[in-house]
Amino acid sequence: MKIHDFISYKSARQLYSNVIESSRRFKIKRVHIGGCLMSNVNYEKEFQDFLAKDDHLGKMVHKRAEKYGNKKVAVRHKAFGEWEEFSWAKFVDLIDACALGLLEYGVKEREFVGIFSNNRVELAVADFGCFSIRACSVPIYQSNSAEELKYIVNDCGIRILFVEKQEHYDKAVAIMKDTKIEKLIVIDHRINYDKNNSKVILYKDFIEMGKKSSKKGELEKKLAASTSEDLSTLIYTSGTTGEPKGVMLTHKNWLAMLFATGYYIPIVESDVNLAFLPLAHVFERAWSYFILCCNARVDYCHEAKPEVLLEFLLESKPHYMCSVPRLWEKVYGKVMDGVSQAPEKKQKLFKWAINTGKEVAYLKKEMKPIPFGLKFKFKIADTLVLKKVRNIFGGRNKVYNCGGSAFSGEIGEFFFSCGVLLLQGYGMTECFVISVSNPQRNKFGTCGPVVPLMQVRISPEGEIQAKSPSQTPGYWNKPQLTKDLFTEDGWVRTGDIGHIDEDGYVVITDRLKDMFKTSGGKYIAPQQIEGLLKEDIFFEQAAAIGDGLKYVSALVVPNFIQLEAYCEKNGITFSSREELIKKPEIIQLYRDRINARTAALGQVEQVKKFTLLANEFAQETGELTPTFKLKRKVVSAKFKDVIDSMYKD
Repeated sequence: MKIHDFISYKSARQLYSNVIESSRRFKIKRVHIGGCLMSNVNYEKEFQDFLAKDDHLGKMVHKRAEKYGNKKVAVRHKAFGEWEEFSWAKFVDLIDACALGLLEYGVKEREFVGIFSNNRVELAVADFGCFSIRACSVPIYQSNSAEELKYIVNDCGIRILFVEKQEHYDKAVAIMKDTKIEKLIVIDHRINYDKNNSKVILYKDFIEMGKKSSKKGELEKKLAASTSEDLSTLIYTSGTTGEPKGVMLTHKNWLAMLFATGYYIPIVESDVNLAFLPLAHVFERAWSYFILCCNARVDYCHEAKPEVLLEFLLESKPHYMCSVPRLWEKVYGKVMDGVSQAPEKKQKLFKWAINTGKEVAYLKKEMKPIPFGLKFKFKIADTLVLKKVRNIFGGRNKVYNCGGSAFSGEIGEFFFSCGVLLLQGYGMTECFVISVSNPQRNKFGTCGPVVPLMQVRISPEGEIQAKSPSQTPGYWNKPQLTKDLFTEDGWVRTGDIGHIDEDGYVVITDRLKDMFKTSGGKYIAPQQIEGLLKEDIFFEQAAAIGDGLKYVSALVVPNFIQLEAYCEKNGITFSSREELIKKPEIIQLYRDRINARTAALGQVEQVKKFTLLANEFAQETGELTPTFKLKRKVVSAKFKDVIDSMYKD
């Protein structure tokens, strides 16, 4: 067994003795233990010291309010068209009013309260309001259907449900007769709602009720009695392969993640984080907690749409942001679209600037001196090109975290060359972050080193397994699935195939459930193929096909902006997308680009046939989850005829 030299010898021996026996028993060759470059750090002790200061998220925000009062802004949003600031005192006053309102409605400890909303301050208020009375919040993706909402509400018995907009209210009303919902709290007062329905109350009236409550003593007692072992929330996974599962998380789980994830990132109080991903997503929610824990500010972006995000980036100018690969693929595609349509001289200038930026970025990363001549060239490159790319994101970027699915190293390196540091991470709702790159250790094409407090091992089948104080107690109301989640010795089965490279970086190959076997018995990792294709600016989306079939094929959604520009440049006319994707010259264009992108793959992994699609995969049409992951079974069923046609010969 190899244990990396990130921890002290004494700590390593102790950890070694804890895991060596189970490693032998389960034939695990190596166990990788999270740490950093410092050799004398005792992470467990540091974590216990951390818990001694903040052992509960409800207490955490109250301590910040006591310290900062009205002197510092905690959160902002733009839900009603203008930025609205909330000082720590104002924020926590609202949290207390919400908590008292919930007590007035008889909410008990460990009871589940639903929050069906976009990102905004009221969502955070409801979240921390639940924590303050030792209840549990259940954030629900704002894009979920009425049926998905009903499933969650019934699965955990939600009585009180916060709803934001008209669409959320309408979905909630439609399912009320089939659920135990007793109260809908409407956040946006501008919507049309039934004023005569005693089960409906406006959020502002609910808050006023809380402010007038006589239960302040009860709130104080509950908050004082709260512990790190309290159950805090259920997070329902988006369900790529079946019905959603409610992942139970305690306050200790969250705090272990906060400690581990932020260990290498020096947040300062003047920093700003833009919360863009849905707060129902564990990634965004955890990072937002971390920012607040560090006394910095969170700005909430209320819609996860590219045009809205670009507006918020320019106004918020965030230092930090969580994101998914799809965002960067789209931005990269738009930048490269513009470059490809520019005159040849400008294209050459752009390429020169990126190469210059890359050279400087790597020297800085390795803490090496930058030669005078290169400094001069960089100043020109930065002024003419690189700074313009950074300004898309507000110009103050320090670190942007990226996770949720496989991410192209080529795209990551492009932004790195422009001065935008994207840190790829890997984790899952059931145990939070497992590994993440950091400013000191960042290798493109990997998910970074294992984080502190986390142990990682690779099973004989190649599955990544993890163990940490951040791991879930299990799934709500699903004992068999909980049993299946863990190995006999208590490690989380991630369901991901991967390995640890020679430098200690985690590399993900694919989801175990996504991998398929051709009729010839060869195992294929579809995400690897799809990732290679999506690095090409002519590709928007791709789905590799081939389970039980003779060879690998693909469904491809073109980048129509790029493709239409290509057609205009080459005199190719068309009246519709459907006509365009059937043109022989377009099919040949994609055939050539697929061959070029997958040339390094093995013969059985090559895409033998493909079909171009006129419409994107989307959550609204059922092919994507709320976190933009491909629902492969849905895609296979929906496009069965198209797929069958690729295997007729």
